Amino acid sequence: MLDQNFTNKIQFKASESLALPVKDAPIAIHHYLRQPKRLVKAIADPKLMEPLSDCRFRLKMRSLNFMDIYHLQPTVILGVWSDSKGTIFLRSEDCEIRGIDYINDRFALTLKGKLVPRNKEGKTHLEGQANLMVEVDLPPPLLLSPKPLLQLTGNGLLKGVLSRIKQRLLNQLLQDYYHWVDAQLDSTNEQQLPAFNHHYRESPVKSIS
Repeated sequence: MLDQNFTNKIQFKASESLALPVKDAPIAIHHYLRQPKRLVKAIADPKLMEPLSDCRFRLKMRSLNFMDIYHLQPTVILGVWSDSKGTIFLRSEDCEIRGIDYINDRFALTLKGKLVPRNKEGKTHLEGQANLMVEVDLPPPLLLSPKPLLQLTGNGLLKGVLSRIKQRLLNQLLQDYYHWVDAQLDSTNEQQLPAFNHHYRESPVKSIS
């Protein structure tokens, strides 16, 4: 966590939005979104994620290369929960930079995200917004570097983190949702349900953001 006694602080920020059309399926997506564990698996490599409870997870982020001087791999505790309408909320609770004590003692990471299912003109869309902020006290090797250059580099790194999360969501979330729908149908008496023939899985879905 960031030590407030240090004064050479610099702040990096990035944000990312998402708008994703969802094909109709026999089970509405808001039912799927009430399961935070499935969302976390969709946004992060399961090998890098450790469940701590039903709504808390330890996520080891991929290594970040800053100015070819520091190679950082933050470990973040994430809280992920949903409401009755299927809106998913995500918020970082703690962060640790293992192996680099100087940075770890002077580093703070804040991640906030939201994913909302909305109905527009009879069609369902997922709308998401994520904001990532890092505040760090500059180590001595970077004190003489131009601050605009540092901010440009840091902001770019954070944008890359959010872009990878977005891309994984685009590739994984709906695929997992449709698999989940199939599993739910297989666990019931499918003969008593309308014959949808899985038309909702005929073609890939693209982001409209």
